[in-house]
Amino acid sequence: MATNPNSNAAASAGGSAPIAPTTGFFGHPRGLATLFFTEFWERFSYYGMRALLILFMTAAVAQGGLGFDAARAGAIYGLYTAAVYLLALPGGWLADQLLGQRRAVFLGGCIIALGHFSLALHGLTFFYLGLFLIVLGTGLLKPNISTMVGELYPEGGARRDAGFSIFYMGINLGAFVAPLVCGYLGQKVNWHWGFAAAGLGMVAGLVQYSVGGKFLGQIGLHPNAGDDPGLRRRTLTILGGSAAAVAVLVAGSIAAGIPIQTIAGATGVIIVSLAFVYLFFQLFAGGLDATEKKRMVVIFVLFIFSALFWSGFEQAGSSLSLFAQRLTDLNVFGWAMPASFLQSVNPILIIALAPVFAWLWVALSKRSIEPSAPAKFSLGLILLGLGFGVMVWASVLTLGQTKQVGPHWLILTYLFHTCGELCLSPVGLSTVTKLAPHRKVGQMMGIWFMSISLGNLMAGLVAGKFESLPLPQLFGAVLATTAGAGLILALLIKPIRRLMGDVH
Repeated sequence: MATNPNSNAAASAGGSAPIAPTTGFFGHPRGLATLFFTEFWERFSYYGMRALLILFMTAAVAQGGLGFDAARAGAIYGLYTAAVYLLALPGGWLADQLLGQRRAVFLGGCIIALGHFSLALHGLTFFYLGLFLIVLGTGLLKPNISTMVGELYPEGGARRDAGFSIFYMGINLGAFVAPLVCGYLGQKVNWHWGFAAAGLGMVAGLVQYSVGGKFLGQIGLHPNAGDDPGLRRRTLTILGGSAAAVAVLVAGSIAAGIPIQTIAGATGVIIVSLAFVYLFFQLFAGGLDATEKKRMVVIFVLFIFSALFWSGFEQAGSSLSLFAQRLTDLNVFGWAMPASFLQSVNPILIIALAPVFAWLWVALSKRSIEPSAPAKFSLGLILLGLGFGVMVWASVLTLGQTKQVGPHWLILTYLFHTCGELCLSPVGLSTVTKLAPHRKVGQMMGIWFMSISLGNLMAGLVAGKFESLPLPQLFGAVLATTAGAGLILALLIKPIRRLMGDVH
């Protein structure tokens, strides 16, 4: 997805560290420009690689790909994208306890760049190593750069909201440009050139982050990090030990002959189990009063619907990408457009439509008819389902693979999906911060990221059915699940609002 949920979460973060100068970037702190371009290049690297990932895995070995079937490729894709969100939790902890956000972002960017350069090398070992490094690095960078944006505005208020709006622009501009550059190099020149371009983008981000660090003042610096002689040892022990444990677990499972799809499914069960064990603990031993318990239940109801939404939305980089590659006529005025170019549609639509939705909610609020958070969730799921309704129709036209359809089918699908995202993604994070007890906001944001992680994992497993199920049936199942969930949630709006109390 082109929007960044971590950024919304960080909007509520405070900070008191001085910065200099206070203006200089569209009337905002000059440090915002440093973080804007760091995020631009990080998203360039992430979405550039993501645009190629499943296409590279499923391409024939003779074409330079890995020759995986869709089931294996989808499971790997799901595990990878799910891990990116899960690792944001320990990444934020490491920054808070040991590194500070400033060092965590730089270290994370270095690890991300190494991961992309590993993907640029030939060999399955380098491929898995590259994915592993990108997950580790993103877990360090993503939650902490967003926190630093919030700390640029210790006064809070509308100016901070405007600063985050500018920051979002960097996210979506990077996501828009990346498939055009990395996709072209990867599909038209060599897969590994595309991955290398993603790595160079991250290096460019690190260079400007270092040069522009002077504009951040003391923002993001851990108060004791510079004087602690044991910092490096503790950090390396935690990072290295955790990484090694996960690597050994996954490698051992594969060596034992356990299919990657089974590993992905087991990971999903673990995520769900952890989330609901936490819920029951909070309800019965968390020291919550009656009102807080009701609101906690609402968060977990929305957790389920959030996971279902992202399980459909994240088909963009998997099943819909395969549809673009195999069943879409990409001939544009005699030139064969790379399928990865269509990955740029969602971010450009976000840039165009986000101001429209912001205006719409304000206008409806002034008339006291703005939909509630559950209603927006419901609408987001239904819009997502309508997008897959378009894909059902398109896939019927391709039955037997005797005919390709035009790219306008996918563009229309992405339009529905983008509108659904704008209804649900920012609203979900904002609602969690309002519903969670103040002393547990950080924990609940972690739970919320788990819902996104679970949705990404489910998306990969669903995409793995691309070759084994008729596409009308596959996309129809996603349509029924997401739109059906939206309709069920619509029926639950009133009881959910009663549980929410005075939170809207």
